[in-house]
Amino acid sequence: MRTAELAFLRPPGLEATAPPELRRGSRDAVRLLVSRPHSRSIGEFPSVVGELRAGDLLVVNRSATVAASLPAEAAFGRFLLNLSTPYGRGIWVAETRFDAATPGPVPLAPGSDFSVGGIEASYVAEYPGVPRLGFFRLHGDVDGAMALHGRPIRYGYLDRAYPIEAYQAVYADRPGSAEMPSAGRPFTPRLLATIARAGVRIASITLHAGVSSVEIGSEDVAATPIYPEPFEVPAATASAVAATRGSGGRVVAVGTTVVRALESAREAAGIVPTRGFARAFVRPERPPVVVDALLTGFHDPRTSHLAMLAAFAGLPRLREDYESAIEARLLWHEFGDSHLIFRDASPS
Repeated sequence: MRTAELAFLRPPGLEATAPPELRRGSRDAVRLLVSRPHSRSIGEFPSVVGELRAGDLLVVNRSATVAASLPAEAAFGRFLLNLSTPYGRGIWVAETRFDAATPGPVPLAPGSDFSVGGIEASYVAEYPGVPRLGFFRLHGDVDGAMALHGRPIRYGYLDRAYPIEAYQAVYADRPGSAEMPSAGRPFTPRLLATIARAGVRIASITLHAGVSSVEIGSEDVAATPIYPEPFEVPAATASAVAATRGSGGRVVAVGTTVVRALESAREAAGIVPTRGFARAFVRPERPPVVVDALLTGFHDPRTSHLAMLAAFAGLPRLREDYESAIEARLLWHEFGDSHLIFRDASPS
């Protein structure tokens, strides 16, 4: 796949600037584009219940969002360090930004020392192939720094800062994600109970998401470096996936993080209980095998998330989906609208 195939023009004004409960009164008050192999429709998010059926399995990500954006200061001035993923012994992958609205990288040279969140840090090296990311060593209590000085990672399209509570799904109970695994945010306890009463099983994985989807910088999508993220697929979820597929049900992933975790835990015999770092890069040349449908948001052009969506829908259908979303003025980003994509190979 060529990167140019993932390009599209999104008109201005289609960013969700605030949580839906402030815009429309409830966290499930977002719209839902449903993309099927031969049709599509747009409705309200609670209509997702009608798209599921008894015997299906809904898989969610229990990772909760942490206050990963820390104020930092170096010789050139102040900036933000958005922590992404810890790799042990004080080493983190992180993103530097001048502020929420202004991306980096900032002018740090390898070996530079600076302060962040009240502790000392040093810039080790650029992340290979992703200039906006780097390896950093933090010399101190990072959890304490986040507790005292951290804020949720946010970007310039939001109308203001929101508390960490706004960045959680109702089932998220395992802190660790730098950015919210946002696909499941519209679910309410009532809606999840309705889904369960309809005979749909609910299982979970944990994948601690790093900073947002990697922009594809090369012309060849497959050459994009995808950084590993910590995850766990428990035995109960592996068994539920196997049972669902064995009985003819569909596995529905709530978020790209769930797809990545399940596909990273896949072996020849199927999904196995796994804990480690997710490395699967799902794209048209490496399509999903165990997931039949994906519930997600709307993603920016030329990103790894969009390549994953193309693996579910194929490029022609994905382009039509996004044309429909733009025409209907559906909203992008973490507080935006939702997109349910059924794979072409899904059971009918």
